[in-house]
Amino acid sequence: MLLKICGAASAEDVASLDRAGADLVGLWHGVPGGRAELTLRQLTLVAHAAHRTARLRPVLVTFLDDAGAIRTATGAGRVPWVQLHGYQPPGLVRALKSTTDLTVVKVLHLGADTRAERSLIPAYERAGTDLFLLDAVAGDGRIGSTGRPADREAVLGIADRLSRPFLLAGGISADNREDYRAVVDHPLYLGVDVDTAARDPDGQLSTDRITAVRRGWRVPDGAGAAGGSG
Repeated sequence: MLLKICGAASAEDVASLDRAGADLVGLWHGVPGGRAELTLRQLTLVAHAAHRTARLRPVLVTFLDDAGAIRTATGAGRVPWVQLHGYQPPGLVRALKSTTDLTVVKVLHLGADTRAERSLIPAYERAGTDLFLLDAVAGDGRIGSTGRPADREAVLGIADRLSRPFLLAGGISADNREDYRAVVDHPLYLGVDVDTAARDPDGQLSTDRITAVRRGWRVPDGAGAAGGSG
């Protein structure tokens, strides 16, 4: 099982994640207005901090829809994973998989109407998506790091349509694993992606809070990143 923590912005953040036993660290670049948005240079520096740890893999989290810009960002920091967090089309996945060794994570958004994205799941898979991330959409349409819990039945409804593994996001906390027991038991479930619950009241990533999430979701010590091809 994987534990991904999103929105690291410094080497100190990376150290907190490493101490807490996280597996993947999400680095924001190409997230307009994002509170953890990194310049290309900052992305490179934080990614290099992750490379210096024994276990953490950096993940580019982005709304970019240009394959060239994504290749530039991942190449600069030797980032092996990219999370397409917006509504990027299957063609972008295909372009990335045909020209890079990136592991591609495509976010599927769980909102009031998921029919459009549901219809694209086969196309995303044919294009080469390695895994999906199922995340809740806020009532006002905001996506990403909203703290809004994902609806369990909506998650299962999407998961049953997939042939690739998935991560669960949306309101994950140290004590709500039992709310998602059926999701955890799904054969394609791979782990969780956390932001809000990993932070202290000042909004800083907290080793203690990340450790609590890891223990609450029973991520075993020594678990390495799995799934995907990069």
